Amino acid sequence: MSVKTVREYLEPFGFSDRIIEFSQSSATVREAAEDLGTEEGRIAKSMSFLTASGPIIIVLAGDRKIDNRKFKDTFHEKARMIGPDDVEELTGHPVGGVCPFAPKAGVKVYLDNSLRDFETVFPAAGSRNSAIEMTPEELEKTSSPESWIDVSKKIE
Repeated sequence: MSVKTVREYLEPFGFSDRIIEFSQSSATVREAAEDLGTEEGRIAKSMSFLTASGPIIIVLAGDRKIDNRKFKDTFHEKARMIGPDDVEELTGHPVGGVCPFAPKAGVKVYLDNSLRDFETVFPAAGSRNSAIEMTPEELEKTSSPESWIDVSKKIE
């Protein structure tokens, strides 16, 4: 997948022209926040996990991390991140560009409640150097998540 694929995916929603592409990497929360001139919490990081029912993507605020207890309580299994060599094959997006838009068929998307702490957030848009600004409501509309969940905790 690529920014082109995400742009095509977002076109019917009227958001394709809002994708921002950087000349340098924005693959990490820190890089994206610096590139955008914003706080790390507003970077909507997408983390990929392998569950018994298949791969999932959880989108959470950049100043958060997965709380293993909450994950297990929600999904009834231990959190197992997808290894970097398998991320693109299983999710449809490369490491650093994983996003909730146009995932590979069968990949379920979940949005963490931490995103609701911000007026707008910046998820990646299919590459290591892209992002798009959206409200949490717009993110929900365009990503068609399974549900909103609470599986994160503040990074200390």
